[in-house]
Amino acid sequence: MKSFDPMSHLRSEGLANAMDQISKSNAEKHYAITGNFANEFHKKLIKWINSYHQSLDDEYEAGGQLTNFGSTINFHFTDISYSNPSLISFSGLLEDGSPVELIQHVSQISVLLIKKKRVNPEEPKRPIGFASWPEYQKFIDDK
Repeated sequence: MKSFDPMSHLRSEGLANAMDQISKSNAEKHYAITGNFANEFHKKLIKWINSYHQSLDDEYEAGGQLTNFGSTINFHFTDISYSNPSLISFSGLLEDGSPVELIQHVSQISVLLIKKKRVNPEEPKRPIGFASWPEYQKFIDDK
């Protein structure tokens, strides 16, 4: 005969998943309140980079220049993402079309915005990291 364990429901996978989701949700709320987490840096970077990007003539787009240990890398931005609490990721393309991604701690971010000839000038200019300007505006308004 199998004995009854009244605590078995506390060890269930479903409960563990639910607790994990609650914990993540609470953490996201905490990040947004403190302003010192990657999601807030991400929003600021998106605004600054797209403001610069939008100010350029249609034949140009915002690019980035990174300098470290005497070496310089120029790239075209394609996306900016984050992972709380402290990582920011810059995705883009080198001049030869090779994809690049730089992952940095928020305390180490230093990127020079530069004017680059657009990779696809035949397509409409769109904001960095978004499909359209209305989608970008919704992101800015929702935050």
